[in-house]
Amino acid sequence: MNIPIKMIGIATTIFWVFLIAFSVSAAFSAKDIQFNFGDPQTGMTADNELFFSLPIAIANRGFYSIGDFNVTSKASDINGNEIARGTSFVSIIRPGEEITMFHNITLDINEILQGDRNYLFNDTDLRIHEAVGLSLATIIPVQASGNFTLPWGAPLYNFVLGNPTYSPYNATHFRVNVPISFENHAFFDLTGSLQIRMYNDRNTRIGDGQTNIETAQHTGYNGNIEFYISIVNAITPGTSPKGHFDVYLFSPLFNYGPWVIPYG
Repeated sequence: MNIPIKMIGIATTIFWVFLIAFSVSAAFSAKDIQFNFGDPQTGMTADNELFFSLPIAIANRGFYSIGDFNVTSKASDINGNEIARGTSFVSIIRPGEEITMFHNITLDINEILQGDRNYLFNDTDLRIHEAVGLSLATIIPVQASGNFTLPWGAPLYNFVLGNPTYSPYNATHFRVNVPISFENHAFFDLTGSLQIRMYNDRNTRIGDGQTNIETAQHTGYNGNIEFYISIVNAITPGTSPKGHFDVYLFSPLFNYGPWVIPYG
């Protein structure tokens, strides 16, 4: 049986009217989707990586199901290199349903600092790209994205290793005291071990020192490292003591070193 051209036109018109009405209804329904963000949590993974977990409560008060709800966060350094990414996904949220999802991002602090020592000693910014997507009524895609910066505080801001001071210990050795100071501007506590290796002006390793550090976030540290060196190796005859330190930092979050600091 052939369908008259007029009937096809009417059916097409009804279809489009229905589709438009459906789309408008679904879009209107979007205003009844409620989002609430909880307090972000931080912690350590089994691999000693730092993670952030942001609870997102989603309440679908609309007429239609929400499908493929997803959130993606990407963090990049000042050169545009990606250093962290996190994606969260919920397949469907039905009308009247309330759920809580956790958006997780993991940062490998060790990788970040090994890639650019600027993050260890200087405050700067991370670039964050956020993208959110969903399907209204499970068929109408809706997407939004944005960029912003996140302040990064250096864990060893204004790090200073002072000139060593010497005092007699016995007939063959000096006692050496090296002052240390810095400010922990990071969003995490800094604990670990700070080690130095002392070299004279002939590049001979003449002593080693170590101290434990425990510095809460946004606080300063002032301390010292004390160790002993041979009088014979310490000073070239006729000159003042000079040389360099190799400095190492070992912590649960990251290891760094050596960085070379001259003295004298």
